[in-house]
Amino acid sequence: MMVEPAGTRPLIRLVHCTPYVSMTMIHVMSCHVMGRFTLTPLMMKLFPTPPRMVDTRSWQWLYLLVSGLLLFKTQGGYIQITYVQSAVAKGAVCLDGSPPAYHWDRGFGTGINSWLIQLEGGGWCNNVTSCLVRKNTHLGSSKRMVKQIPFSGVLNNKHQFNPDFYNWNRVKVRYCDGSSFTGDVAAVNPVTNLHFRGARVWLAVMEDLLGKGMRSAENAVLSGCSAGGLASILHCDSFQALLTMGTKVKCLSDAGYFINAKDVSGGHYIESFFNQLVATHGSAKNLLPSCTSRMRPALIRNTLAPVIADPSGYWESCKLDIKNCLPSQIKTMQNFRLQFLVALLRLGKSASRGMFIDSCYAHCQTEMQELWQMSDSPLLNKTTIAKAVGDWFYDRNSFQKIDCPYPCNPTCHNRVYDPQAHLNYPEL
Repeated sequence: MMVEPAGTRPLIRLVHCTPYVSMTMIHVMSCHVMGRFTLTPLMMKLFPTPPRMVDTRSWQWLYLLVSGLLLFKTQGGYIQITYVQSAVAKGAVCLDGSPPAYHWDRGFGTGINSWLIQLEGGGWCNNVTSCLVRKNTHLGSSKRMVKQIPFSGVLNNKHQFNPDFYNWNRVKVRYCDGSSFTGDVAAVNPVTNLHFRGARVWLAVMEDLLGKGMRSAENAVLSGCSAGGLASILHCDSFQALLTMGTKVKCLSDAGYFINAKDVSGGHYIESFFNQLVATHGSAKNLLPSCTSRMRPALIRNTLAPVIADPSGYWESCKLDIKNCLPSQIKTMQNFRLQFLVALLRLGKSASRGMFIDSCYAHCQTEMQELWQMSDSPLLNKTTIAKAVGDWFYDRNSFQKIDCPYPCNPTCHNRVYDPQAHLNYPEL
């Protein structure tokens, strides 16, 4: 969903309306899923069946080779990590006390004074136990982050694959605080050595980028996916306040607009989860006053089938692959879709707000090249996500489209998720 700061016009939100039904989806682009080959639509066109006279193993290697070449062609390159060492003295650190970090690909040509800030997602930790688990991963420590990451999708530096933002300064801010950059607890328990400093991390990284040229930005987008998408909503107004009055500022939330609704057990586990999160991280003072003045401070996120609401594992197979869902489960998700749309419509009408709400079973689409801008990317009104966002930012078209219910959209790339991701980080 696409939105703008409250001081100008509301932000753009990109939302995938098939319910997000797991606690956290961590996506890794890979040719293997759950030990088997998974073809993208583009690869299916290239290799509909293994060529005759070629054994299966040779065909698999050929497929991997071509997949790698395609990935190399579409990627915007690998970008080196930058550690904000000066932030440590300000107490702006990751959960384990390490410095915050980001990856910056400099702008060029007409985009040299335009900035796109992408906030990394990756769930949350709501108490000391889950934060202790998290601090030993790349989502809690910059010591465990890879030094280079590929830039694709909205971060791509090629016009063909990212026509409106390819030559901007593109920044990926790493996520290592577990609170969507909202926490700020001064005291540090010497036993756990946990630092709840997400809000300080946000400000320290922004100050570092301001000193590297963002202060002179003519155009700026604050973007993010999932937990990063929620952060882009929460920090949109403060992001605008950091920039000069003449800067054109808009904010993009990809799969980060969460509603408070009952889970499959009929309970509100996620509401209690985020009440604990706010208390643990000291987030209340950093949430939007326009919201907390009317409601008890909490970050509300509904996941339709969190593990605790599904102790028998009835939803597990459905969560990994929507093709495994029973008709009754599809009906439950469609009911959730209607609740979501009702909550969205309560925001009221705004000509400046953008919406690309598809029914594809995929979490986070802005950073995945095949979903952002390719010949077979998902479409709404014959429009890719990249074009919809670009049209909205440059006021060519506000773009407010809502997809028909699943499975009506033939252009969707419905994901198949690897259960190992959940086994590796069960608390995230």
